[in-house]
Amino acid sequence: MTIDIDAEALRAKYAEERDKRLAAPVGRNFKPLEKPGVFVDPHMPVIPREPVTDHVEFCYIGGGFSGLLTAARVKEAGVKSVRIVDKAGDFGGVWYWNRYPGAMCDTAAMVYLPLLEETGHMPTHKYVYGPEIHEHCQRIGRKYGLYDDALFHTDVLGLAWEEDGKRWRITTNRGDSFTASFVGIGSGPLNVAQLPDIPGIEKFKGKQFHTSRWDYAYTGGDRHGAPMTNLRDKRVGIVGTGATAVQCVPALSRDSGELFVFQRTPSAVDVRGNHPFDPAWFKEISKEPGWHERWLQSFSDCWGQSVPDPRIMWEDYPDLVDDGWTRLARRWRDRFRAIPPDQFGLPAILGAMEAQDNETMERIRARVDEIVTDKDKAAALKPWYRQMCKRPCFHDEYLQAFNRETAHLVDTDGQGVSEVTETGVVVNGKHYELDCIVWASGFQFVPGDVTTRLGYDVEGPAGKLSDVWAAKGDGGGMRTLHGLQTAGFPNLFFQQLPQTGFLISNLPNNFIPQAANVAALVAHAKEKGYAKVDVQPEAQEAWCAAILEHGRPIGNPECTPGYYNNEGKGDNIHTKLMAGYPGGASAFAKLMEQWRAPGPQQFAGVAFA
Repeated sequence: MTIDIDAEALRAKYAEERDKRLAAPVGRNFKPLEKPGVFVDPHMPVIPREPVTDHVEFCYIGGGFSGLLTAARVKEAGVKSVRIVDKAGDFGGVWYWNRYPGAMCDTAAMVYLPLLEETGHMPTHKYVYGPEIHEHCQRIGRKYGLYDDALFHTDVLGLAWEEDGKRWRITTNRGDSFTASFVGIGSGPLNVAQLPDIPGIEKFKGKQFHTSRWDYAYTGGDRHGAPMTNLRDKRVGIVGTGATAVQCVPALSRDSGELFVFQRTPSAVDVRGNHPFDPAWFKEISKEPGWHERWLQSFSDCWGQSVPDPRIMWEDYPDLVDDGWTRLARRWRDRFRAIPPDQFGLPAILGAMEAQDNETMERIRARVDEIVTDKDKAAALKPWYRQMCKRPCFHDEYLQAFNRETAHLVDTDGQGVSEVTETGVVVNGKHYELDCIVWASGFQFVPGDVTTRLGYDVEGPAGKLSDVWAAKGDGGGMRTLHGLQTAGFPNLFFQQLPQTGFLISNLPNNFIPQAANVAALVAHAKEKGYAKVDVQPEAQEAWCAAILEHGRPIGNPECTPGYYNNEGKGDNIHTKLMAGYPGGASAFAKLMEQWRAPGPQQFAGVAFA
């Protein structure tokens, strides 16, 4: 069905919504969640232990998917002494902390959960909930023996290179001072929880917490969905309407005496269609070795392709996953195929993407009207921006939650919450009395300075990493080869999104090629008797030059402000280097596979000594 759309009118409406948010006096700046008493672990007690002063071959700082996947591959490569260090009380990374009601993956579990084939695990649903994701992290830890030498509830305070021993010294808040021949760092986009920098936030005398530090002792209930009975007589406010809020608002609206949802920019919420998996179906699709790699490749081929790339127009990549993300990619590809060959080029591609986006967003806005019975609420819940300006959401209970009389939508007209008082919050001059504030304000997506992001600095032969990456001018910004290593910091590897495939739709996909890279480099060094693995500066600069010239920025300055475009603050050398590999995630994975393969170009740009 063809929808009659005035594209010019939509552009004007989108620009209007963007500009009013850019002009807002507050709401676009954030600060790390670092206040004492807020960042403590509410889930597990800290177990006293003696300081550790030994040596390990490989240490990974971070116990989420990136650390588990990297450590698993390093162990498979023959490294026996592997340690993971994490400030949490268990493996899981963000899924250790994210225990809010309704927490789940918004990408199909068959590609979101790593190492399914290796562990033999069948996801229970197409999209699985937080407890199952955390349990899968534990499953990986057990299978690969990663609990044996792990240090939990441990904050790294320093990482310093010792040239005499060709090793890194790691110091921690538990009095540890041990060394490692090789170190990996998980510095991904879900590493540092953040709060909006709103005046008065410290004055509130009621209960307040970040969604990643959910306090069930206060709310009642549990992460498995039990009713939060302690909220029945409470006025609860939730600030933020991104992917996290979309998941937890349904339970809050069900259990709170009154719920106030404070919205700066509505999410675009499409159909999720979750359902349990049939064991017979799973047995059939998983009987051939390599099945999980085929599913992961299918997702990358559908979504992780560069535009413009003429192959997209002709090749019909099989979509094994069939989730909201791959369906979006298929719609784009169908549009590209409709472009006459003699007109195929960047203008035609951008026009096709806009036309498809306009149809999709019109359908999403129409869905709001179909579900939300209150016309004023429905009007405020409609998103006026391009779909990829804000992380697309897929949910079947969020919009329905606003049909409850006790669920109030406080649309701030793009201005956000202006002030927090002792008893509530102020929006557009009106005060809202609250017993509890839930901050659904997410994580620090665009990296800030190194010490803020990691919680410590790194001292290598080239100096402090914070100084190297903070340098101004043409040589400034985060400099790496393949997003993995920085020259002058030998035997140190990063797992991150910038300067890699940067597949934002499924973060674990990004960790797979890098984990293989780390394992291959470490194994090669051990086999050949090398003590140092460093990057050649000229190779690093060539990689960064390609990123700066052709890299794929995730954000669009024409978008409403959000974490995808660094809150609309514009580009500098630092943010430009946050882009992804020009060819896309699928091409990046293939490039890395070729780079690791034996031959004259194996590990090109890396210096072994």
